[in-house]
Amino acid sequence: MGRGVKKEKMEEAARGSGHRDADRLLVAVARHGGPWLVVLAVTALAIAAAETALPAVMGRAFDAVVGDGPRSWVSWFGLLLVFLVVCEMLDDLAVGATTARSTSWLRRSVLRHVLAMGPRRAERFSAGDVVSRLVGNAADSGEVARDLVRAVANLVPGIGGAVALALIDPWLCLTFLAGLPVLAVLLRTFARDASDAADRYLEVQGTIAGRLVDALSGARTIAAAGTVDREVGRVLAPVPELHRHGMGMWRAQTKMAAQDALVVPLLEILVLAVAGVQLVRGRLTPGEMLAAGQYVVLATTVGSAVDVVGRLARARAGAGRAAEVLGQPPMPYGTARLPAGPGEIEFRAVTVRAGGAPVLDGLDLVVPGGALVAVVGPSGAGKSLLAALAGRLIDPDQGEVRLDGMALPLVDRHQLRQEVTYGFERPALIGDTLADVIAFGARTPAPEEVVAAARAAEADAFIRRMPDGYRTRLADAPMSGGEVQRVGLARAFAHAGRVVILDDVAASLDTVTEHHVRRVLTGELGDRTRLVVAHRASTATRADVVVWLDSGRVRGVGPHHELRSDPDYRALFDPAHQAGVVGSEP
Repeated sequence: MGRGVKKEKMEEAARGSGHRDADRLLVAVARHGGPWLVVLAVTALAIAAAETALPAVMGRAFDAVVGDGPRSWVSWFGLLLVFLVVCEMLDDLAVGATTARSTSWLRRSVLRHVLAMGPRRAERFSAGDVVSRLVGNAADSGEVARDLVRAVANLVPGIGGAVALALIDPWLCLTFLAGLPVLAVLLRTFARDASDAADRYLEVQGTIAGRLVDALSGARTIAAAGTVDREVGRVLAPVPELHRHGMGMWRAQTKMAAQDALVVPLLEILVLAVAGVQLVRGRLTPGEMLAAGQYVVLATTVGSAVDVVGRLARARAGAGRAAEVLGQPPMPYGTARLPAGPGEIEFRAVTVRAGGAPVLDGLDLVVPGGALVAVVGPSGAGKSLLAALAGRLIDPDQGEVRLDGMALPLVDRHQLRQEVTYGFERPALIGDTLADVIAFGARTPAPEEVVAAARAAEADAFIRRMPDGYRTRLADAPMSGGEVQRVGLARAFAHAGRVVILDDVAASLDTVTEHHVRRVLTGELGDRTRLVVAHRASTATRADVVVWLDSGRVRGVGPHHELRSDPDYRALFDPAHQAGVVGSEP
């Protein structure tokens, strides 16, 4: 029993902390609405003030029409209506501008932070979940400036209505104030219930989005396996829970509406009853009674408040999901410049864990500068992990990695990305055109460099056959797996620094292309440090040094012809063994 209470208190504390983070982020989002935020505040307050004055002016105009009052009040009434229309137009324009700026800032901030976290920390959030936070949740939070301004502006009619009732007749104000605490309690309860339901609704929505993106990325595998129905069931499994939380929001709003429909009219009847008594006694004019009826409606703006509170609850829930991402620490970088050097990489007692178990365990290794080094080993040995550590795509849990004597976390980010270049087995092509894809990187290479890199990767010929050559849009450039890999290689060659890291890039290359790429590695790039994750004996044979990983440790270092005397080493390149290795690297 005590353990359950303790867990509940911890969850409540976590929710409270999350709500505080969300509230701080919402304030920052609202501030980034730009100059239009001032226009929004001014117009909202002007509208609230005009709406507060409208019943009094209307009452005066009514008395002027049915009695002998000054006819100028009719003109003032018309001018006030025109003023309200103009302010409403400006308000709509300001709402659109501030919402766009605020949403844009939040989306840029979250996206920049996701990319700055590094691959390892970013794995906590699935692609679909990140998209859900960036698109739907950020849109809800981006409207917070409008909702906050209107929440404040709603106080003007409420307070103004109460003051106006007091000026018309103090008994009207006292009658109204007697029922106000009930309305306040109802609104507070609704805000709490709506906020909790919105939090859970968006969380489940993100789960569904994550599963959907996973299913779309593996659509061919699902079709080939004949598991379409099973996958549809997996993706949509959280829908009942989503429905439950959606119904929770709906019930909270329905309950509030029902209570509003009961309490507000009752309060209005009481105020109007008192106003009727005062009218009979001659203490109120018909116009003042008409104004009193309008003011009590204005002062009890529960319907408008419920709408604003509901939107703020969704904005807070969306901001909470954005704050969860922004709360993750980004990968820190130093400001030091790398010393001149040949590109020597040193791993000192490096340990990397996954799920609590070490994948690399106390690894010590020196990759000689300017050497062609092949990294081989069985599946799960940590080859791709070693490659990621060498260029600081991830950091070790223990130990350190040095480049030419300097610890990588101390190095300036821009220089590190210029000096260490990657080529991947499944490259992501980013850019509008094929030329943009190859030029994508820390610096922008000249057009002739782009072409030279494509030739080195054996990509120039098929690129020139495209409809617009290097200017062909990526969407209009259908490519095979091998061609995509060659474009990725071209990008790596175009940005080659002192270290070039190729993570099993030969997987989709034919023998002729692989041979040409090896010539580039030993020719044009022969003065760079080249770290190549390999599964083929041909790559290991031509390497200056082979690093043999096994069970997270270095089992052997040396030329291929020396290591091949070990039968376990030779087994790495056995076709039956390779069939179970390729593509299964962690």
